[in-house]
Order: sequence, then structure tokens, then C-alpha cells
Amino acid sequence: MRPAALFHTVAIVGVGLIGGSMGIGIRQRFLAEHVIGMDLDPVALDAARGLGAIDEAQLAAGPWLEQVDLIVLATPVRTLVPVASTLEPFLTSDTIITDVGSVKQDVVKDLQHLRFVGGHPMTGSEKVGVQNADAALLENAVWVLTPTETTPRDALVRVQEFITHLGAKTLTTTPVQHDRLVAAVSHVPYLVAVALTRLVAEDQDHDLMMLLAAGGFRDLTRVASGNPLMSRDMVVGNREAVEATLHSFTDQLHNLATLLEQPENLLRQAESAKRHRDSFPIVKRSLLPARHEVVIAVPDRPGEFAKITSALGKAEVNIKDIEVLGIREAGGAVRLAFDSEEALRRGSEALEQVGYEVRGRG
Repeated sequence: MRPAALFHTVAIVGVGLIGGSMGIGIRQRFLAEHVIGMDLDPVALDAARGLGAIDEAQLAAGPWLEQVDLIVLATPVRTLVPVASTLEPFLTSDTIITDVGSVKQDVVKDLQHLRFVGGHPMTGSEKVGVQNADAALLENAVWVLTPTETTPRDALVRVQEFITHLGAKTLTTTPVQHDRLVAAVSHVPYLVAVALTRLVAEDQDHDLMMLLAAGGFRDLTRVASGNPLMSRDMVVGNREAVEATLHSFTDQLHNLATLLEQPENLLRQAESAKRHRDSFPIVKRSLLPARHEVVIAVPDRPGEFAKITSALGKAEVNIKDIEVLGIREAGGAVRLAFDSEEALRRGSEALEQVGYEVRGRG
């Protein structure tokens, strides 16, 4: 009763936070028949298998890649091109490649001879590693794609469909535009967080400052808790756009400094900033608290929801929440939440008895 997958085999190269989250999402939503994880770290691969993010583990490129339909490069941004070069000898002419790197110009330029679609999910966490992976991290996230004139149209369409079924929202820009935009909304804010944290750390009253640091300061500097090496590579890899944005940001700070003696003008600037900040779209992640949930594959045909509710009703299991995760031509996936571990067990058994494949939500 499982719907047809979008891809037969997907390979995730780099099973960290984002790669692991993608693997969990792919398997939960039945988007591939088989998910392979490739990583230099066997411990990370073991953890990914334990979490249900991958079906198979590989430590290096090899002939196994000939069976892969889609490759997701999820390694640190400075390694994306070198890693792709190790994969290339084993790729077929039909293999589609995408990535999740936060810098796009050089990566897209260097990989444009392949069936490559540059990508960047605008999501993440200060926590790192596959042990913190969660498919919900990707749900409702904006996922930027950066095709060029050389990008195969069919590859772009398939990657867009894939991302949509992971629950994210695709947005298309040029590689240059992407790097300029993320410099302002991601890369420079990281450097600001580093600068503010160092300002406190190096002050003679450091300990007292730490006691006074309220939630606002912690929220503003949260990204400084991310992986320093990956963050360093991110901002250095986008050096030109980051430098330009830093100059603009410095001009803004100098302007505000002059307004300290002009309270009314400072107020107008603050009011304008508040209006702009309040107008930001609210991106609601589906990062749900721990609950008793399953995901089931549902064929696209009449009567399926009635069949589900009937089976659970006969088992005297109450549904606390229901969410359609995606509908494809041959079907999709549905998330069901229950109110207890016992209800989850009985509900899963009831659904399996009427032919549904049941998977836990990672």
C-alpha cells in the first residue's frame, strides 16, 4: 500500500544535522525506496542508521553510486566541490546532484558541468551532529535554489518537487543574489554575535556582565554557539559579500551613534526599525514537542481516511492530531498523533493489520 517513491535511491553525503534531518524526512514521507548515507565518520553513520535516517552506510565513493538517482551534498561548504570530484567518476549521465551549502557562487560555477542544482535550506540550529537531526527542522523552511542557464530543467523540477515533499518552501535566486542576501540575514549576524560575545568576554567586569545578560542578549548571540569551524568557512567562503555588508552595517552603527544626541531622530529610526521587524513573515516550524506519533503511507484513492479512522475506532484509539505531510500522484504520507504510549502501540498494530506501513516520527 506504499505510494510510488519520487526516487528509487537517494544518497546523502555528510550525515550531520541537515543531512540526517533530510534522511529522516525522506524515509518518513516515503520519498525514496532506499537511502544511503556516506560519511568519513563511522560513528555518525551508525548513529544515522540507529535514528532511521539511512538504510545503508558507505565510507567512501565507489561503484555503488551508479545506482543512485539523487545525491545530496551535505558536507561543510569548503568541502563540497572536492567531495563532488571524488563522486564524479562513479556517476551516470542521469544522476542529479544538489547541495545544502550556505554559499553558492563558487560551488555552482565549479559543478555546473554536472546535473547540479544548487540549494540552501534556510534552517539550522546551534546544536550540531546527526544526533540532533529532526525532519521537522525542514518543515516550512525556505529552501533557496540557485539554477543558472546551464542547469538542466528536468533536474531543477525534480529537486523542487523533492524539497516540496520534504515540507519546505522553494525560492529561486541567482547564485550572486543568494550570496548577497545571506550575507545580510545570516553571515553578518553571526559575526555580530561573535563580536558582542567577545565584547562581554573581554570586559574587566565580565562575570558581572554575565549575570546581567538577559534573554534578549542570549537570543541575539545564540548563533555564536554554533560550530565555529563551519561558521568560519561560511563567512570566509562568502568574503566579498560579507565585507560589503559589514561596511553597510558599520555605516548604520555610525549613524546611530550620531543620533544619540538627537533623541527625536533616534526615536524615528527606532520606530521604523520596529515596523520593519514586526512585518517579518512568521515561519512556523513543525518542531512539535515530544508526542506519540507515527507516519503512514496512504495511497491516493477514495476512502483511505475513512479506513484509517475506522481501524483506529475499532481499536478504541483516539487521534489527538492528524496532518497530511504530502500528496503525490500515487499517494502520500499522513502523520497521526496519539495521547499515550499505549495508544501509539495499539494504533500502530491496528493500522498494520489493515495493510498500512507504519513509521515512527524521528
